[in-house]
Amino acid sequence: MAQQFLPVLMILLVAGTFAALLLGTAALLGQRTRQRTTARAESYESGVPLLDRARKRISIKFYLVALVFVVLDVEVAFLYPWAVNYRDLTGTGSLVPLWDMLAFLGLLALAYAYLWRKGVFDWGRRRGPAPEKGERL
Repeated sequence: MAQQFLPVLMILLVAGTFAALLLGTAALLGQRTRQRTTARAESYESGVPLLDRARKRISIKFYLVALVFVVLDVEVAFLYPWAVNYRDLTGTGSLVPLWDMLAFLGLLALAYAYLWRKGVFDWGRRRGPAPEKGERL
């Protein structure tokens, strides 16, 4: 029983030793700064200073489009395995897999049309009269 876990334990030991060796070398040879400067306190990403605040307000439309993209993209990903196996599915001459996929695509088109009608994909400004004071959009 112990012989089954021996390769895993050896890999863990080698990985742990390698990590400790790298961290120890970085601690010994790395550059040290003792002073706390404002440049060190600022956040940066990939060595590039930030251009804007992180806590600014973003329109909900960005999130809606992202969610719709993910949902529709995952749904369309189901087309690939169906297309690969289509000949095997219709080997008996039945058109049921074709009608099933057409119904699936019809539902996707219906969902897309609904989202379009609701204005999820419209990023332009609203047209029409400005809302009254105190009136909600």
